[in-house]
Amino acid sequence: MIKKILIVLALAISFGFGFASNSILNKKQVIKEKVTGIGGIFFKCKDPKKIREWYKNHLGLNTNDYGATFEWGASTTDSTKKGSTQWTPFAETTKYFEPSAKDFMINYRVADLEALVVELKRDGVTIVDKMETYD
Repeated sequence: MIKKILIVLALAISFGFGFASNSILNKKQVIKEKVTGIGGIFFKCKDPKKIREWYKNHLGLNTNDYGATFEWGASTTDSTKKGSTQWTPFAETTKYFEPSAKDFMINYRVADLEALVVELKRDGVTIVDKMETYD
């Protein structure tokens, strides 16, 4: 009887260790905060200059050759941290959005781009462009 109990106990312990080690080895690191905001909104149009002027004259956007930049506080606890969102019309013939054939592009701000790319690749997402970083 004791021999049977020891065998069952050994099997249970073995199963427990196997399950625990498998869980530890296969545990995915998941980023909790991924997208933190919108970095830019870009769209194709027939005449970007005319569109920029229209938005400046009728909606008060402070436009320049690239469109308009909306600045905002990037932190609720630190008023010195600033962020921005770029709004830019492109010529309808631009190749800038490729390989996408869409007429618009939205860039998202993320907390940790390198970690997010690793996570996306691990999840089977195809990354079609190279990573770019700016100050």
